[in-house]
Amino acid sequence: MALTLDTVEWVAAVTVLSFLEQAHFAWQVIYARRRYHVSPPRMAGPPEFERVSRAQINCFEYYPLFLASMWAAGVFLHQVPASVLGFLYLVARYKYFHGYVEAAEKRLPPLYFAAAMLRLLCALSTAGVVDHFLSRAIGYSLVQSVLHVFGL
Repeated sequence: MALTLDTVEWVAAVTVLSFLEQAHFAWQVIYARRRYHVSPPRMAGPPEFERVSRAQINCFEYYPLFLASMWAAGVFLHQVPASVLGFLYLVARYKYFHGYVEAAEKRLPPLYFAAAMLRLLCALSTAGVVDHFLSRAIGYSLVQSVLHVFGL
């Protein structure tokens, strides 16, 4: 299957949502700095500020892994499962961020769900890349056969 805009449009749409979400998280830190009078470069302040800051940092730490795995899964496997898992990951991260801001213990259920979505994206991207190289070596793609069965 040739790589065209039609084959990655949903992954691109989730990518746009993801950087808008990252911008939202960064703005929340800016607002918290003003609200709690924590001037840069300080990272310490009241617990309310530190929860906002830590939530943003944690989301940002996993962002490269999220993007790389979603794009690799979208390009080498199929955009539909990659973009659905990517969207679910973003929803979980949003709930994680706002739960953490409210109370540290509220971050855990969405964090576990986000981690599961990320593990699935990593598995799909690995399967897609391995299948790509195996199909070049032996001329048969298990992924394409499965996608054909599901009409994708």
